[in-house]
Order: sequence, then structure tokens, then C-alpha cells
Amino acid sequence: MSLFAQCRKLHSIQSLTRIPVKGTCLKRFHSSPRVRNTAEQKKLRSPRVVFSGIQPTGIPHLGNYLGALSNWVKLQKTAAPEDELLFSIVGWHALTLPQDPKTLSDSRMDMLATLLAIGIDPKRSILFHQDQNQNHTELAWILSCLAPMGKLQRMTTWKAKLAASRNANDESEVDESLLNVGLFTYPILQAADIMVYKATHIPVGEDQKQHLELAKNLADTFNRAYKAGVFPSPHLVTTPCCRILSLKDPTSKMSKSAPDTASRVLLTDTFSAISLKIKASVTDSLGPITYDPILRPGTSNLLTILAACVDEDVHSVAGRYEGKGHEALKGDVAEAIEKMIEGPRLEFERIRGERGYLEEVARDGALRARERSEETMREVRATVGLP
Repeated sequence: MSLFAQCRKLHSIQSLTRIPVKGTCLKRFHSSPRVRNTAEQKKLRSPRVVFSGIQPTGIPHLGNYLGALSNWVKLQKTAAPEDELLFSIVGWHALTLPQDPKTLSDSRMDMLATLLAIGIDPKRSILFHQDQNQNHTELAWILSCLAPMGKLQRMTTWKAKLAASRNANDESEVDESLLNVGLFTYPILQAADIMVYKATHIPVGEDQKQHLELAKNLADTFNRAYKAGVFPSPHLVTTPCCRILSLKDPTSKMSKSAPDTASRVLLTDTFSAISLKIKASVTDSLGPITYDPILRPGTSNLLTILAACVDEDVHSVAGRYEGKGHEALKGDVAEAIEKMIEGPRLEFERIRGERGYLEEVARDGALRARERSEETMREVRATVGLP
């Protein structure tokens, strides 16, 4: 009996589905579990509460945009209708280092205008200033009464921030006696930022992973201490992102606090400014273009930027420069950046002049954030025995 005949006979006995493929027969029992489509899966899963924040310390640079902000927009576009999204400008965190009051006030407005310009929709997401919601600091105090000193001492970010503020080349050179309490305990406030909304999914970079672990630990500590399941355990959202390095020192990240302004491309830079910065960026003299982050960090950084701008694999992009030099690469990088940020830059310039609109968005966002977080704080107060 042929293989096909055997399959047909088996079908009549067991009611199998048969699919002839290249002379053979694939079968599937009718009783097998039905594969659910994406829409059905979304209906079955619990709604997510997504929270992320950014400091209002100047105009975001290319690294901020490609590493985080563009992913906020993607999250907003792909979120299920029942998901909540909260994006915050964290003014209290900015105070951990010295700030000029006028500059900070302007930076808060600039950051709000930037987030609107890149596509954050204040009707779909709750977009707000953290410093306009006192529930963050109230919960932070309650959590600080549960947080062990040992965990905070193992945090590494405050050391890097203190070193940067003192222009120290090595974190070991920093005198810890200069550390202010806010810079030491701000991971607790960061945990409160997350927990006050009972956020379940947190899109953060690798440098903030340690802080998310603290938030998870504090949520668990609170729940166990008061024998109440008040807080969910927040989960890290890993999104495709690239680490953009300084144009002047490709061994470190692109940073708003770096003394040399030519080390970063701002989202408000003109094409002329972008071209000058990219043209002056540090590369090497090792010959034709190749992607090698270890031996050629500067060249590889430019390839990474270009690949991110055109949304392609960096190795494929590097392959197009076989036999070409840095002049061609730098020209293409500058043009790709301009093409990507030209729209947001024009929108920022328009929105930044509409102060009344910005204040309205800020008021509405703060109101929605306070209403949302007050639900949590009523539960927290009752749990710990406060009115």
C-alpha cells in the first residue's frame, strides 16, 4: 500500500486532516489545541501599566532619542487599548545635582515640548511632570522606612553621577563625603515613581536595571511586611535599542553633561550643526570602513548611528562601505540624522512657542496622574495604619 493510501485510510479511521507535501502526508488531529491569533492573545492577557521617565536637563540628544524616546512612541503605537501608559518628566530627580532655577524651569518646558514633538500623544498616554504630583514623595518616604542601607550602598549610578559632577575621570577618585542624601536615596524615589501607579512594565536601559531590581525588592518587602498584596512586581521591558557613544570620546556614552557640546547631537540641531559635529567626530586611520566596536569604536559608533537612523542591521550597513573612507560615511550619517529629526525639530519649534498649550497639557497630565496615583495611596495609607 502506498504512503498516500495509508494516510487516506488513517484519515477515515481517526478523522485526521491531511496535507500532501512533496509526496508525503502531514497530519493534524482535530482535537489539537487551536493556535490563537495575536488579537485573541491580547484579549486574554492582563492589561499592562507602562511607566517611564526622563530628567528635564536640557534638550534630549541623539542617544536619548534612539535609546529610549523613540521606543516610547513605539510602545504607544503597539499598546493594546486597555493598556495604560505613563510618561513622566522627573523634575525631583534633577535636583540631585546642582541646578540653576531659571534653566531648570526652561528645561521642564523644553522636555515637554520635545516629547510632544516626537509623537507622545497626551490623549492616549498620561504625560506629566513628576514634580506636580506629591504622591511620589509621600510613597518614597514610606518606602525609605523599609529600604536597607546596604542595598543603596551597592547602587553604582550615584557614584558615576557624582564623578561626572566633579569632572573626575575615575569614580574611585570621588570623595563620598561630598555625596548629598538625595543623590544617595534617589533610587527609592525612582521606585516610588513606578509603584505609585502599580506599574507592571518598565522600559529602561541597562544602566537602570539595578534600580528596577530595587523597585521589585521594595514591592516584595512592603507586601510581606504588611501581609498585603498591594504592589505588583514590575518587569523590565527590553526594547530594541542601541547605545550611542560620544562623538568625541567613543569609549563613553553620549551625554548631556559632557563639557564638550560637540560630543552630542541635539534633537534641535540644524543640519549645518549636525554636519559639523559628525565631520569632527573621532574615528581612526585604519583604512576602509569596517564594523569593529573594540578596535574601531569611533567608526563603529557612526555605523551604529546610521543603522539606527535607517532601521537596518549594522553589519549590512557596514558592508555598503567596502572600499570607502570616513568622508563618505560621515556625509551619509549627517544626512540620515537630518532626515530622521527634521520633522520633530520643526514640530518642537512650533510647540515651544505655544506656552498656553504646554501649560494646559501639563495641568491635564498632572491631574490624571494624581487621580490615578491617589487610588494607590489610599490603599497604602490604610495598609500602614495612616488616615
